[in-house]
Amino acid sequence: MRLVQLTDIHLSPFLSRAELQRAVDMANETRAHIALVTGDLVSTFRDPVDDCLDILAQLRADAGIFGCMGNHEIYAGVEAHVESGGARRGMRFLRSAAAPLRFGSAVLNLAGVDYQRRGRPYLVGAEKLVVPGAVNVLLSHNPDVFPVAARQGYGVTISGHTHGGQVRVELLSADLNPGRFFTPYVDGVYRIGPASIFVSRGIGTIALPARLGAPLEVSLVRLCRS
Repeated sequence: MRLVQLTDIHLSPFLSRAELQRAVDMANETRAHIALVTGDLVSTFRDPVDDCLDILAQLRADAGIFGCMGNHEIYAGVEAHVESGGARRGMRFLRSAAAPLRFGSAVLNLAGVDYQRRGRPYLVGAEKLVVPGAVNVLLSHNPDVFPVAARQGYGVTISGHTHGGQVRVELLSADLNPGRFFTPYVDGVYRIGPASIFVSRGIGTIALPARLGAPLEVSLVRLCRS
């Protein structure tokens, strides 16, 4: 099962429409079963959210396009606009909701939550979205929810938010990564018992139009039988 993920797009003066189009074209080359968009489509209310949705709607995947909201949807005040605009374009943003998808005799239960703010209880009510006997996959922009998601019964969590630190350097064999000041889940795969999380570095930037040691990525996640 192949899941292609775009996250932390931040379509703005720091990332052009042409660059986003290239990322979507790369995602389509993976021929994924499901396409995922895990938040931060834009950075501020001044950014072209409809242009972003238009380009993302070109994603192609057998079972459709699904997403969740990031913190910048809150800052820009576009959560409802992204949800409704995405629906009109054939994308479903899961806001404390789940979409059970059947593949042969198996069910992949795809759940999504809005951005989970630090300092507040994580994933309140999300345990009700878990389907017993299914492969339960949670979309959460903030990766810090992972321990709670694992306890609730989500076998896989897919996140972004960190940009992989955006600027990171190796000094005397130490990885100097600002993301580590905020979360233990900076990029890549982490595990707690049988549960896993994948954190993508995403494709956009914030504050500075630069990445160092944290290259952008269009992520292809493969779910395999254990």
